[in-house]
Amino acid sequence: MNVVKPQPLDPQLQYKVFVHNLNRIYFAKTYLDKKMPNLIDMASFKGLKLGMTEFWEDVKKQIARMDIIYKIINELPSDKNCNPLKAIVKDEFCLTEKHEIAILNDMDLIMYMQMLEHINIACYGLLKTIAGHLKYDHIEQLLKECFDECVDNDELFILIAKEYVQ
Repeated sequence: MNVVKPQPLDPQLQYKVFVHNLNRIYFAKTYLDKKMPNLIDMASFKGLKLGMTEFWEDVKKQIARMDIIYKIINELPSDKNCNPLKAIVKDEFCLTEKHEIAILNDMDLIMYMQMLEHINIACYGLLKTIAGHLKYDHIEQLLKECFDECVDNDELFILIAKEYVQ
């Protein structure tokens, strides 16, 4: 089987891909920012509420960093073509369906938070890679900070989940 390597994108197309994906995660985060108080209220375990509050603070920091990125690249956020990530956030993992046992609701919340963080890790990873190719060193650092927070939050929710089963 002959494997054909794709041709690298030219810088202009890399820039378009960068802005497109930045918009996607930006609007998913801004939508999530509005939903977090309701999600935190759903949690029954204090440790989960605290973890989700920490997650929410990171969401706010990531939005602020992305605002800086938009200023650096002289672009305005556009929610055109942002539906895939917003749809995942809006779906809320069917969290409105309450279970009779609180732990089931909490576990659903934990899985939802981790699912979001895995998507964020993938998005920020792609954005970091493109920023590096475009020689946007300061932007790459801002995205690394966002990426690292997502990894840390994923680990936090793993630890919180372990508290339920130990």
